[in-house]
Amino acid sequence: MNQDIEKILVTQDELAQISKKLGEQITKDYVGKKLLIVGILKGSIYFLTDLSRNIDLPCCIDFIQASSYGSDTVSSGNIEIIKDISKDLSGFDVLLVEDILDTGRTLKHIHDMLIKRNPESIAIVTLLDKPSRREADIYADYVGVDVPNAFVVGYGLDYNQFYRNLPYIGILSQSKIEQN
Repeated sequence: MNQDIEKILVTQDELAQISKKLGEQITKDYVGKKLLIVGILKGSIYFLTDLSRNIDLPCCIDFIQASSYGSDTVSSGNIEIIKDISKDLSGFDVLLVEDILDTGRTLKHIHDMLIKRNPESIAIVTLLDKPSRREADIYADYVGVDVPNAFVVGYGLDYNQFYRNLPYIGILSQSKIEQN
């Protein structure tokens, strides 16, 4: 599997440091608030797990799943909610946890959908930010690291449901993408 990776962008140790740093900042920012962490499935699961263990506050966790990629490397633009959250957002300060903020269309769709449910606030934390590809008017309040315009996998991010289990973030080789 490692032979399919062109370059490692974020190491396992760096991922741990990112989660620690962001968790400490979120802890400071959410003291005294009723925090609901909402992971955007499936990609955010590893990041959400590590991040939440670094947030030293009582909080609830829920998940939402949306899709716009299917089995392609480019978003179709058609956003489908596959699994909605189960919590009533009234009274909660919601923290959306995303693996990568790319075009922003899916995250904007989710954000706009959830804001109508009357939370106290909604903020966004993303492990990876790819600002060069942004198409929607949405930005993260907390960013782990910026990444170049390349197809990245690992630590929850996938290509056709594979590579999520890599313990680092890497660029998938173009030859591997072209094989499929």
